[in-house]
Amino acid sequence: MTFYTRIAFTLFGRFSDNLTIFFPDLTDNLKKAGMKTSNNEYISTGMFTSFLFFLIEIPFLSFIFGIFFQGIILSLLTSITVTALLTVVIFYLFTKYPNTIILDRSKKIDALLPFASLFLSTISGTKLPLNQVFKIFAQNSRYGEITEQMRMMTNDMEVFGLDVHTALQRAVNRTPSKKMKEMLYGLLSTSISGGDISIYLREKSQTQMEDYKLAINQFSKKITLFIEVYLTAIVLGAIFFITLTSIFSGISGVAGNIILLQSLIIFIFLPLLSAIFILLVKVSSPVGE
Repeated sequence: MTFYTRIAFTLFGRFSDNLTIFFPDLTDNLKKAGMKTSNNEYISTGMFTSFLFFLIEIPFLSFIFGIFFQGIILSLLTSITVTALLTVVIFYLFTKYPNTIILDRSKKIDALLPFASLFLSTISGTKLPLNQVFKIFAQNSRYGEITEQMRMMTNDMEVFGLDVHTALQRAVNRTPSKKMKEMLYGLLSTSISGGDISIYLREKSQTQMEDYKLAINQFSKKITLFIEVYLTAIVLGAIFFITLTSIFSGISGVAGNIILLQSLIIFIFLPLLSAIFILLVKVSSPVGE
């Protein structure tokens, strides 16, 4: 527990017990996000963060609204109301932050899972016990989140003495990726039924590789569309607008306002749209890059 979390839990820990019933999925989300904190500690931290935001925003918004409103009481009441609403929004977003981490981890796992499952099938082809397969994978692979999941399974078996099936079940409940959850559950079912693990992993890796190729193909089509829209609507549109306004300013003789408008387009509008397009490309990418 960090110093910040300790202060938050000391101040708001008794209130967090009453709020946990409103966030039934938070415990599982914290576990899947890899955040080593309890439900009550996280809610207390969110309440403390929101409270600090409230204290900081009250004088700032009071000053801003005091410029627009004549009365001090009206500006103060408005700032308190707006700050209270923003505080609730901040707390809600704070409770949803683990979901963002889960989505990011899931995307990273899904991008590497076809290659990791192929490596797993190669190791399992040696007919080693399943716990040794996981241990060799964890020691010799470089697949980010997937390797970390395998290390946690190996740790469950070697440190806590769990059998391989219990460790697999815990990994199924812990992993943020639906595809990896499906693969691990298939491993568990195949192992319990006495099936051939290497055949299952080989077939699974082939299926996942086909899905990965399809995702890459779809992403290439999206990139082509994004580039066409960006060049046509944004770049050429901005050039056309600047050229047209320059001609109009020469005719009308009001160059000052036109120059200001062109500066806004060049230094604010275009960079903002470029950042949005970069974000769209990153979100659409099957590898998250």
